[in-house]
Amino acid sequence: MSQSRILKFLLLTCMLGAAFAVAACGSSDSTDSSSSDATVASLDDCTPDTLDTVAADTLTIGTDKPAYPPYFEDNDPANGKGFESATAYAIADQLGFSEDQVEWTVVPFNSSYAPGPKDFDFDINQISITPKRAEAVDFSSPYYTADQAVVTLKDSDYADSTTLEELKGATFGVQIGTTSLDAVNESIQPDSDPQVFDTSNDVVSALKQGQVDAVVVDTPTALYLTAVQVPDGTIVGEFPAPGGDEWGALLAKDSSLTACVSAAIEELQSSGELDDIQQEWINSAGGVKELQ
Repeated sequence: MSQSRILKFLLLTCMLGAAFAVAACGSSDSTDSSSSDATVASLDDCTPDTLDTVAADTLTIGTDKPAYPPYFEDNDPANGKGFESATAYAIADQLGFSEDQVEWTVVPFNSSYAPGPKDFDFDINQISITPKRAEAVDFSSPYYTADQAVVTLKDSDYADSTTLEELKGATFGVQIGTTSLDAVNESIQPDSDPQVFDTSNDVVSALKQGQVDAVVVDTPTALYLTAVQVPDGTIVGEFPAPGGDEWGALLAKDSSLTACVSAAIEELQSSGELDDIQQEWINSAGGVKELQ
């Protein structure tokens, strides 16, 4: 990441004074076939007057609270700032909805993929696409693929590690039910079982208090964590999640909107707009070394 981008990132993230929850986006379920199987429709058939949305002429989008950088800015999903806020509005635009026709609703992360009806049209919240979750909900085509990152304190014995092998002796902290837990167990295979915490805030506290040597989160979250919440922390490096860690928009099971949301994302990818949004708000790999 260039110095100017780092400064921009720090300025943006430091604006958020609210408590931050480490993104624990994935699931402990297998990700061997993590890609969405959603059929992609023609955008010509996806217009506000033809879509069966929760509210007429309105696209209702869900995400968790607090909504934090680099995914959202100022804890305000509706301002269009941040990777997922900008992506959501770009999807809405592809479907013919103006910004004034977009409504946001709070959806706790762990309840988003629970079975049952939804009070949103789609949810965007760093939600990993997994086969187990896809049994209960729909996923769009993926809009982002995340790497996992190891974060430790700067004075840790593991801060200068360059390989996953060198991290085997570390005690890791992760949030329960996440792809980060999978990543520790499958890719690092530490000598001792990782300590599993109920909430992301508990994971951060454990690192600060020295209860664990390191934590594993997705790379964009690691950048925010070390810039704001744990300033004496450092990113040891990043590595691919086992089987990949693709994020998709989440919809109700068998939603009539799934194919259209996928079509919108596919168009954003082919036009380069999604890449531009990612470059502006995430810059996830820059300045982070890869752990071998």
